[in-house]
Amino acid sequence: MSKTHSMATLILSGVCFWASGTFFAQNTLAQAAQTAASREDASSIDQQIAMLRSDLRSNKKQVIAANMKLTDVEAEKFWPLYEQYTADLVKINNAKYDLVKEYLQNTNLTEEQTDRLSKQWLAVDESVLQLRLRYIPIFRKVLSAKTTAMFFQLDRRVQMMIDLQLASSLPLIEP
Repeated sequence: MSKTHSMATLILSGVCFWASGTFFAQNTLAQAAQTAASREDASSIDQQIAMLRSDLRSNKKQVIAANMKLTDVEAEKFWPLYEQYTADLVKINNAKYDLVKEYLQNTNLTEEQTDRLSKQWLAVDESVLQLRLRYIPIFRKVLSAKTTAMFFQLDRRVQMMIDLQLASSLPLIEP
């Protein structure tokens, strides 16, 4: 029981540490995006998003490192795979942030634009799922099944927090 309690405490403290910066960063993204959109300054919004994403990746890595108790041998093999996984995830998330930017820059979406954005958002979610499925056997080559599962639990929890903050900062589409 104490092992479970300790793990929960570690995860909670790691996520709380990470989330405090994320909340500010996500609100900064929304404000910067809205400001940039109102000025139609696409390069400014791109720079803000790039800085935010870099900070989020750094914080995510800190949460993963703080919560995964890897041996030296595991760590030596895990971190290069983690970097590869993150690079692949960044490529997928490029599409997500392009959708956010497009949504924020278009205050009056047509029915067709709304349908397309909805489908593209779901396609991004599906791509993330497929990426995780592809990486399970890759991580399993260097980690136990439980440690691999723990990594993906942490990865999903952190991503859900990012997505929640991002979704919370975006205005709802008006019918």
